[in-house]
Amino acid sequence: MLVAALAALAAVLAVVVAALIFRKVGRATDDGEPDGPTAGHAGAMLSALFLLVFAIAIVVPWTTADAARVNTGSESHAIAEAYWAAGGLPSPAAGQIQGELREYVRFVAEREWPMMRRGHLSSEGWTRLDSIRARVDGLKVEGDDAKDAQADVLEKLGDASAARRQRGLDASASPPSGLLELTAVTGALVVLFPFMAGARPRRLAILPMIATAALVGLGVFVTYDIARVFDGPLAVQPEAFTAVMQEFQRIPAGG
Repeated sequence: MLVAALAALAAVLAVVVAALIFRKVGRATDDGEPDGPTAGHAGAMLSALFLLVFAIAIVVPWTTADAARVNTGSESHAIAEAYWAAGGLPSPAAGQIQGELREYVRFVAEREWPMMRRGHLSSEGWTRLDSIRARVDGLKVEGDDAKDAQADVLEKLGDASAARRQRGLDASASPPSGLLELTAVTGALVVLFPFMAGARPRRLAILPMIATAALVGLGVFVTYDIARVFDGPLAVQPEAFTAVMQEFQRIPAGG
């Protein structure tokens, strides 16, 4: 932030120095009109800056939400594959592990998802998943088929753990520092600039200003509203996990 502030200060000083130099050499003319070249140039630049910052503030959460949606699909798919593979384990471990996987998916979809709106995962979710992995890893199995099933379950649980870790990063993700504030500031400048330049709209001429202010305000609100991947209008929903719960019903139970 300090570097950004210094850069802004340097730009302001450059404008002041340029204005003084051109006035000294006689190449400058007075410009105090609201529709003069100074106001026109500054207004265009402010509008361009606002649009640039606004676009970044929209695109970053949008792409993060898309990536998070894909990742939750990968995690739920890994859990489903682990459930399938667990059916090849010896009884009664197969049924127990499949039951724990069902409970884990239900926990994520129903209890953990609301927590992610606040930007973090539940430690209980990690405890549940790690417990399943430890139980499978500690099984004493005999026969190639059972050993293959154990290896497959551990592999898929490893994939689910990696996807879960990424889900935690997605939940805590936010736009770059200062971006939302810069969006609000540039939006306010776009709305107030005509008045700062000396324009005094009267009667119906004020209507376009009101419409512009309303739309800019709505745009700034949207950038704040979609900042969290698992909250707001772009929020990733737990459809992938609810779909897996339905898929469990058609997968043969082990044991």
